[in-house]
Amino acid sequence: MDMTIFQVESNKVIPKQGSLLVSAPYLRDYHFARSVVLLVEHSDEGSMGIVLNKPFHYVTRLNDLIPELEFGPPITVSKGGPVSRETLFYLHTLGDLKGALPLGNGLYLNGDFKEMKRYILDGNPIEGVVRFFAGYAGWQANQLMQEIEENAWMVTQIDSIDLLHPYPYDLWKQSLSQMGEKYALWARYPQYPTLN
Repeated sequence: MDMTIFQVESNKVIPKQGSLLVSAPYLRDYHFARSVVLLVEHSDEGSMGIVLNKPFHYVTRLNDLIPELEFGPPITVSKGGPVSRETLFYLHTLGDLKGALPLGNGLYLNGDFKEMKRYILDGNPIEGVVRFFAGYAGWQANQLMQEIEENAWMVTQIDSIDLLHPYPYDLWKQSLSQMGEKYALWARYPQYPTLN
């Protein structure tokens, strides 16, 4: 039997804007255990991403944060990362939204917030089109590359996974499973093996 299949090893893919970072199964960091991060910036000066699959322990609604949206449809805000939790980010498919940053595969980040509020108040669809996040994940210069070398992250591209699903609880497992047989095995690795 090939025992190397049980060794967690990064795929050593160089990250870029629009890449997904998938945490190794043994990563125990409170903010990043079993997380999937969409990389929105990566350069020699540092990296920034949005954690896609970590809800707050309590329900946070955009309607409570933005007074103009108080009577609009209920919109959940997810935890985007541990840095600047008071900052709102939104990931969407609205390519014509002025000022939106293209990330690849039809996804965009932010843009003119007045236009976004108008989009919401006009009764346009939210689910599958836009998700809101508070905070982000950040890495200093070379920090992310060092963590990849230490096998803390696997890097993959956006495929058929629905990153805009409002309840992406299986996103970590789906992401690993799409990376091939070796990683699919790790997707089934229990989060707390001592409890088995």
